[in-house]
Amino acid sequence: MFKLSFFVPTSHVDGVKSAVFAAGGGRIGAYDHCSWQVLGQGQFRPLDGSQPFIGEAGEVEQVEEWKVELVVADELIVAVVAALKLSHPYETPAYEVWRLEDY
Repeated sequence: MFKLSFFVPTSHVDGVKSAVFAAGGGRIGAYDHCSWQVLGQGQFRPLDGSQPFIGEAGEVEQVEEWKVELVVADELIVAVVAALKLSHPYETPAYEVWRLEDY
């Protein structure tokens, strides 16, 4: 099993979560749509040649973002990450994938 964490602006948090849940993420036992999220502030500076969803090239941008975490079964991780990327508004979404151990 894996843990997937991603950062997404408030305007798209529900849509991205829906996409990763539809691809099979967030299932724990007899439950689905399981996730945890916290609101924070992200920062980035688009470089020349980028096409940012928010902000302008060369300018540091700070934006309210949600960090969302959920688990994903081994056989679904590729499809869930693909769903995340397709539904996310950012040109290059920030996300992490961690392998989990079961003891």
